[in-house]
Amino acid sequence: MVDLPRLPDDPSKLAREPLREQIRQVLVEGLLSGRWQPGERIVERRIATELRVSQAPVREALRELETLRLIETVPNKGARVRDFGVRDMAEIYPVRAGLELVAAELAAPRLRADPSPLEREVGLLKRATAEGDVSGQIKHSVEFHREVVRAADNSVLLHTWESLGVEVWTALSVRWLNMELHAKAADHDQITKAFREGDSQVGRMLSDHVLNYVEAALRSNEGAH
Repeated sequence: MVDLPRLPDDPSKLAREPLREQIRQVLVEGLLSGRWQPGERIVERRIATELRVSQAPVREALRELETLRLIETVPNKGARVRDFGVRDMAEIYPVRAGLELVAAELAAPRLRADPSPLEREVGLLKRATAEGDVSGQIKHSVEFHREVVRAADNSVLLHTWESLGVEVWTALSVRWLNMELHAKAADHDQITKAFREGDSQVGRMLSDHVLNYVEAALRSNEGAH
């Protein structure tokens, strides 16, 4: 069994920061590390004991993960990890693609004037790809998309996009579904170029780029049967 990530060496640090957010991150890291597998229970009392906190913030964090559809609450049995599959991707990714299409259209003037946030993430993504750093590829690929949504300068759009838990779902897709990160730095490079040149089709390019993940996963799933 993989241990939970370590708590801060200074226990008072935990008290100064939002407990719910810290606990949520601990639980997510537990999912990504393989501590909990699909269908396995997450015992609220045990987590509270390990983290030396009350059960209330643990319960709040679990509710947030339930909102992200990462866990489900079973009557009289508590929380357990959802059995995530390609069908979930087929529901989540089109929604994400639609949001990013809108974001790209809103962000286009700003990113044409200053594409440096995208260029920075593409550079880091290239480095992670060259080093075979899967975690880095996930991080900088998602951060590239986040920069587009931020540049749209629409708080409702950003909040809705963030509520999808894009980074978590991407990482779980790679680990649980063996989804390949086919969208390498070159794809992000082309999208950055389209923003820089004021290409009117950049929104569609970004949307299609996101949907390609689902199509690749569906093809892989069909080939496995």
